[in-house]
Amino acid sequence: MKKVAIYGQSYSISAEKEIQILLKVLEENNIVSFIEKEFYDLLIAGNILDKKYPTFSHFNDLNASFETLFTLGGDGTILRAVTYIRNLDIPILGINTGRLGFLATINKKTIRESINLILKGEYTIQKRTLLEVATSPKTAEFSELNFALNEVTIARKNTTSMIGVKTSLNNEYLTNYWADGLIIATPTGSTGYSLSCNGPVISPDSKNVIITPIAPHNLNARPMVISDETSIQLTIDSREKDFLISLDSRITSVTKNTAIFIKKANFTVKTIIPNNQSFLQTLRTKLLWGEDTRNETNL
Repeated sequence: MKKVAIYGQSYSISAEKEIQILLKVLEENNIVSFIEKEFYDLLIAGNILDKKYPTFSHFNDLNASFETLFTLGGDGTILRAVTYIRNLDIPILGINTGRLGFLATINKKTIRESINLILKGEYTIQKRTLLEVATSPKTAEFSELNFALNEVTIARKNTTSMIGVKTSLNNEYLTNYWADGLIIATPTGSTGYSLSCNGPVISPDSKNVIITPIAPHNLNARPMVISDETSIQLTIDSREKDFLISLDSRITSVTKNTAIFIKKANFTVKTIIPNNQSFLQTLRTKLLWGEDTRNETNL
């Protein structure tokens, strides 16, 4: 590893020590670090850096010569970082500086250990599916960033009334979901918004997509798992003239006569899993599986 990129939240610094540890370990191994410009400016303003570093500010500033993109933050930080790497095939390693995440799994106490494992080749690469969105008429906000790593969400806007989401799979009508909205989630996104709406947890390497209604009116409207080779078509029925579409954390308003077309993107995002981490380990820890959470004094 000779050249890496580093991305963090640009609105606050909550992990000065972790940032300094990461930069020190990389420097000790003669690895050149490029820092995202807004994050770099924040670090400079906070007097956290003791030297200057090269920066990047756009997808066009990165290329295949970057061997890893490190993120400092949580899962949301990784979702935003994906908009910088897109289809460049640069693997991501997420260092979690807050609560344990499903994507940013590297504990801030194991930064040095995890990087050393990677440098020794003791890691695996997970390829994660993304979803691609098109609309008719076209939506300007999705002209460049029309993909999602976690989920595509359809939601009501400016109303307490439900919306109808008419859903077809491979051009065959499925049903009309009357609900607050509908989530189309990847396996990566199965532990996100979809999980909060009672969707299933799916292993990141599964070749599936989840359709999860948000607070459906009909109790028999259940989450559904389909092949990720399925094309999905959605149209909306609403009392309001507009509804919301979000791709991960990027959200826009569109008119209710807009048709939505969702399919698997033609590229994947790679995440690095050092040998001291695993998806099942994260799942057990995050969901407290196998843990006795009872108060021992009450036994």
